[in-house]
Amino acid sequence: MKIEGEAYLLRIFLGEDDRIDGKPAYKKIVEVLREKDIAGATVFRGILGYGASSRIHYAGLLTLSSDLPIVIEAVDRVEKIEKVIPEIEGFIKQGLITLEKVRVIKYV
Repeated sequence: MKIEGEAYLLRIFLGEDDRIDGKPAYKKIVEVLREKDIAGATVFRGILGYGASSRIHYAGLLTLSSDLPIVIEAVDRVEKIEKVIPEIEGFIKQGLITLEKVRVIKYV
């Protein structure tokens, strides 16, 4: 697969404890992105953050948070990302989904 030029970056913000059918939501979403042949996806685990509830989630030296912020990023052509968004939206009960245009310099 070759991607050059304009593409979309899909970002999904959710909590580490979020579940879909008993499975961690981030894992299920990445599996769906893979099934839909999206060029690439990465999951990031945050050390500090808050969302719509304004409750701060953090990992400190003496405390362990089990619900740290999670961000999933996926990049592909515009039409492929737009096709997968409705399915992803159905999974997100609490969270944020963003989309932005990006310029792919190199994808090997």
